[in-house]
Amino acid sequence: MQNLQKEKYKDYFEGKKYNITTFGCQMNEHDSERISYILEDLGYTYTSNREDADFILFNTCLVRENAELKLYGQVSSLKKLKKENPEKIIAVSGCMMQTTTARGVIIDKHPEVDIIFGTKNINSLADLIFRYLETNERVIDISTDDVKDDFEKYNATNDFQAYVNIMRGCDNYCTYCIVPESRGREESRRPYTIIEEVEYLVDQGFKEITLLGQNVNSYGNKANYDFTFPELLARVAKIPGVERIRFTSSHPKDLSDELIDVIRDNDNVCNYFHLPMQSGSNSVLKKMNRHYTIEKYLERANKLKEEIPGIALSTDIIVGFPTETEEDFQKTLQACRKVGFDSAFTFKYSPRPKTVAATYPIIDDKIVQDRFQRLLDELYPTFNEKNKEYIGRIVDVLLESESKNDSSVLTGRTDTFKLVHVKAPKELIGEIVKVKITDNTSFTISGDLVNQ
Repeated sequence: MQNLQKEKYKDYFEGKKYNITTFGCQMNEHDSERISYILEDLGYTYTSNREDADFILFNTCLVRENAELKLYGQVSSLKKLKKENPEKIIAVSGCMMQTTTARGVIIDKHPEVDIIFGTKNINSLADLIFRYLETNERVIDISTDDVKDDFEKYNATNDFQAYVNIMRGCDNYCTYCIVPESRGREESRRPYTIIEEVEYLVDQGFKEITLLGQNVNSYGNKANYDFTFPELLARVAKIPGVERIRFTSSHPKDLSDELIDVIRDNDNVCNYFHLPMQSGSNSVLKKMNRHYTIEKYLERANKLKEEIPGIALSTDIIVGFPTETEEDFQKTLQACRKVGFDSAFTFKYSPRPKTVAATYPIIDDKIVQDRFQRLLDELYPTFNEKNKEYIGRIVDVLLESESKNDSSVLTGRTDTFKLVHVKAPKELIGEIVKVKITDNTSFTISGDLVNQ
């Protein structure tokens, strides 16, 4: 049926352009890559200019309130564009659309939106477009059915880095988090489908593969695959041609010694670990429903450092979670000093609808802002010291793009995920090169290209 519809509308799609705006995490970025593949398969071509696009899509995030408010503003800005050209199709997808509250705002207040679909309906996008073209009426498709475990097709952002979903959803139910509501319960893809997908990507020339999941450490726990995440990671690491493997995200309660061993024993598994701490206070962690103590967290962080010398650790920290006292906050600062993070994603708590924490009394914003600034004042000097340790070293860097400020400078990442600036010809984008580090800031390191 879909092929018949494609043939019917073949002339319609000729010359049409699309634009996608993505909010949120790497899983959302990968979903946008899948959407891009579907649109180009129909005949659309990409444009970075939203006003030139015939199909405009927002792939949404609900984890932080800021992303939600930004979406409403950007959708509203298209009202005039839609009025001037009613044939433009505007679509909203992603995590926000999986929740009735946010979806209701789009439905009730934004008539300019033509197509609405959720995180589990990406594969149906072509059919949704055909339905809209047939009826010229708004199309809404929000499914709660299990995701099909198919070989995923998508347009990767570049031809040397690729994402591979290994699981979707989450069963942890942290009291501040909307993910179980927006992406559903935890589902693991079949291991051999994942391995086949990675093999295909390597054959296509991709150098760096990132395995994605809300909590990769619990991969396979609910399935009958007899495959744990360390076992899956070890199998992927053995695929010929895989130069770099990353994964995200990890829950501290499920970080096993076996996983640490796999990272240590495989050179192509990057020496970088994102381990969300969220708070250094046990009372706050309990309120968050995190299922570990700060003592357990520090033990796991120390184990990573002991077994994998030079590993870089990053984290997530929420400041101002309901009930957080000054004493609790001081414990977060103390934990940061003990670990010595290389980088961190820091957030001021914002209540999300349908979460337990949304029922808790919030802390005064002035107190939260003060604590947030003090956290940054604690972290940034550590980041600087960690980066300064690289001066004089020769490191392998996968060059990713031109610098936004200077086209003669390329940016890339070490296997420890350090952002590197180096003067190099743009022909080297996508290559792993050696760079001698000569300078640093709290957020970047820079150096000179070493003759290969």
